[in-house]
Amino acid sequence: MAKLYFRYGAMGSSKTANVLMVRYNYIEKEQIPVLLKPRTDSRDGERVIRSRIGLEEPCLYVDEFLEAIDKPGSTAYTNLKNKNYAAVIVDEAQFLTASEVDRLSDIVDDFEIPVLCYGLRTDFTGHLFEGSKRLMEIADVIEEVPTVCWCGRRAHYNTRIKNGQVVRTGEQIMLGGNEAYVSLCRKHFKEGRIRK
Repeated sequence: MAKLYFRYGAMGSSKTANVLMVRYNYIEKEQIPVLLKPRTDSRDGERVIRSRIGLEEPCLYVDEFLEAIDKPGSTAYTNLKNKNYAAVIVDEAQFLTASEVDRLSDIVDDFEIPVLCYGLRTDFTGHLFEGSKRLMEIADVIEEVPTVCWCGRRAHYNTRIKNGQVVRTGEQIMLGGNEAYVSLCRKHFKEGRIRK
């Protein structure tokens, strides 16, 4: 039975590496997965998913894929209907809209194809992103991809930093990597301590 998965973790938990490894596992078994990301995620370029350890693969944008499956004669629709796709894998799922999450759940329910979404649960203030909120509400399986704070505790928070200091205000979405974010446990997030 196909399911909608949400695998979340703080930054640096290897979510994107997991996305690409899961894709590779399907390919190795001679099955075809669809690799997607939201158009918002432009940090690594257009139509590419790249992990911090250097793995990368081309992908489609979520919105263009969902638009294509609305057309019953399209290749995407036909491949879903004929079960030519083994899975749909989505990176940076926190940037999805609630409507896009609902549409991805339709792929699970209508075509019986699993959809695996990977992303952050919360933003730099500790509040849910729209896509993550909807996934927490409707996903069949919710799993944490763990990582640790500098102190060794489990990291929950994607803490925005600038000039070595914690940033508490600003736009919810600001793309960046290690230069702009650090993962912290709740205690050190509250304290604003990014190192010993």
